[in-house]
Amino acid sequence: MGAVPPVPTTGASPIPGKPVNWDDLPMTRTDGYLLDNRQNEAGQRFDAFATVFDPTTFRHFESFGIGSGWRCWEVGAGGTSVVSWLAKKVGPTGRVLATDIDTSWVASVARSPVEVRVHDVGAEEPPGEGFDLVHARLVLVHVPDRERALRSMIRALRPGGRLLVEDADPALQPLLCPDEYGPEQQLANRLRKGFRSLLAERGADLAYGRKLPRLLREAGLSGVEADAYFPVASPACAALETATVEQIRDRLVGAGLATHEEIDQHLTNVASGSMDLATAPMISAWGRKK
Repeated sequence: MGAVPPVPTTGASPIPGKPVNWDDLPMTRTDGYLLDNRQNEAGQRFDAFATVFDPTTFRHFESFGIGSGWRCWEVGAGGTSVVSWLAKKVGPTGRVLATDIDTSWVASVARSPVEVRVHDVGAEEPPGEGFDLVHARLVLVHVPDRERALRSMIRALRPGGRLLVEDADPALQPLLCPDEYGPEQQLANRLRKGFRSLLAERGADLAYGRKLPRLLREAGLSGVEADAYFPVASPACAALETATVEQIRDRLVGAGLATHEEIDQHLTNVASGSMDLATAPMISAWGRKK
C-alpha cells in the first residue's frame, strides 16, 4: 500500500507485574507502515483481502460501466486481484496503471495493458492524467498526507471520471469478536486493541472511513455516494487474522501489548474454527469529477 517503509516501533513497555492499561499507551506518531509488503505474510493477507472484499469492489466498478478502452489507476495496488480484474475489463485498448511504494507482489502482472510503477501517492505528483477510474482500497488510512493523496487522485481523473476510495473504519467497529462471550473472544479483542494501538502510533486515522463521503464532496466531486461492508464469520476473516497477527507478532510483544504465549494461544483458537471473527467495516465512497 501507499505508505512509507517500516521502522522499529517505540511502543511502551509495561511495569513488571502490573497489567497493561491499553488506554494509557502512548499514541505518539511513529513513522512507518506497520504491514510491510516485503514480509512473507503479506501475500496471505492480500489473498484474504481479495476473498473478503473483491466482490464489493468489483460490484462498484461494474456500476460505473467499466469496459473496453478505459484508463484506470490502481493506487497502492499491493496484490494482483484487482489489477488483473481491471486488465480483463479494459482489454488491449485500455490501460491499467498499478502503483505502490513496494511493487514486489504486483510486478508479476506487469504486461499489456498493465503498467506497474513505484510511486508514493502521498508524496509525489500524480503519475498521469485523464484516467476514467482511480481506485484505492485500504490505502489512504495509512498514508501520512491523506489530504494530498486524495487531491492527487482527483487531479488525475478526466472530467466525468470516477473515483472510488475504500477504507476501513476500525473505530466504528473495533472488535475482532463482536460476540465476546468467553475467554477466547476476550483475548482476541485484547490483541485487536493492541493492533489498533500500533496503527495509531504510526499515524493511521482509525476513523477515516466514515469521513470519505464528506471529503469527496468537499473536494468537488458530484454524485457522491457510499456504503459499507462488514463481514462476520467468514473463513477468509480467520485467514486474514492469522496472517496479520503473525506479521505484527514481534511488534506486539516488543511494545508490551502481548506475550508470545498469548499470541500462540490466540492463533490456536482461531485455527479451531469455532470463533466468529469480523473485520472493521470497509466503507466505499465514490463520486464523479465535474
